[in-house]
Amino acid sequence: MAVLSKSFSTLTAGALLLLALISPRSQKLRFYLNSIIYIAGLGICSVWGIFVSILLSLVPGQRLNINKVVARSFWRLTSPLVGIRFIVEGEEHFQAARPAVVVGNHQTAMDILYLGRIFPGNASIMAKKELQFAPLLGQFMSLSGAVFINRKNLKDSIKAFQQVGETMNNKKLSLWIFPEGTRSGLATPDLLPFKKGAFHLAIQAGVPVVPVVCENYNRLFDSRSRFESGTIRIKVLAPIPTKHLTAADANELTEKVRQLMLDELRNMDAERQRTDTAASVNNDEASMAGVAGFFSKFVGTANSWQSVNSNVDKQEKRLRQNGTTGENPEDYHLVSEAQKKSN
Repeated sequence: MAVLSKSFSTLTAGALLLLALISPRSQKLRFYLNSIIYIAGLGICSVWGIFVSILLSLVPGQRLNINKVVARSFWRLTSPLVGIRFIVEGEEHFQAARPAVVVGNHQTAMDILYLGRIFPGNASIMAKKELQFAPLLGQFMSLSGAVFINRKNLKDSIKAFQQVGETMNNKKLSLWIFPEGTRSGLATPDLLPFKKGAFHLAIQAGVPVVPVVCENYNRLFDSRSRFESGTIRIKVLAPIPTKHLTAADANELTEKVRQLMLDELRNMDAERQRTDTAASVNNDEASMAGVAGFFSKFVGTANSWQSVNSNVDKQEKRLRQNGTTGENPEDYHLVSEAQKKSN
């Protein structure tokens, strides 16, 4: 049994090494490689999160920093390996508005990585009740003070909001919520309709809403066949006060915040397109990062060969005389050996 286990481990390690070695030459293989790294990082940090949760729960005043510690651990471990970098603007708004209801756009499962980079201290999350029973994740979320909402039972949700509002003010606790309610998976910079729960909570607790916009990163990750390295911008917008609002204003507040986030999301996309002149640049050998980027130094990239071939074609067309096929030396003002002898 020990021999079989050792053989299996060796084969697995060899397969992963081979995958890493040839991944720079194939987008699909990079997707598999980076997905494996990402899932492994989640698994490691889920276990790590249990220990952190237990330890920080024993330290006075530190339980509400569990999410930040574990989130940063995941970001620092995984981000360099998959080659995803973040540029963050407006992070100071987290300190200026606390407690607050923080709302962010929700694209794919890779949002966990951007949360890892930006999740504030003294904050927790609101999640659907089903996650409370997920292995490892559910235990970690419970220990870190996550708020679970039964979205199928309105009375339970309202009661939970009342309790959460009191806790937020008493403990200066901020709460992160994805108001879209689910992952959008959109290829374009857009948002799903917002659910009003986060805004009812902010009004009821009398705390500001802090919108967080992560630019559309479909060009890097699409959940199906693309997981590339690159840079993603995140912007924390100015806090929106709610102290003088009532429940009757929840609809207007919801639409106001959604429009602000949508405008910023589209502005970020437009700015990126102005600076990122060609989509192929994202996959070029010069910008490929992470594990795949490391191995690209030895095996090159498919795009590099395409670039070389493209340059050769351009040079060939420039040198060839107009109206010729390019099959004869004369087409390039060259003289063949036969012509030399005849002369």
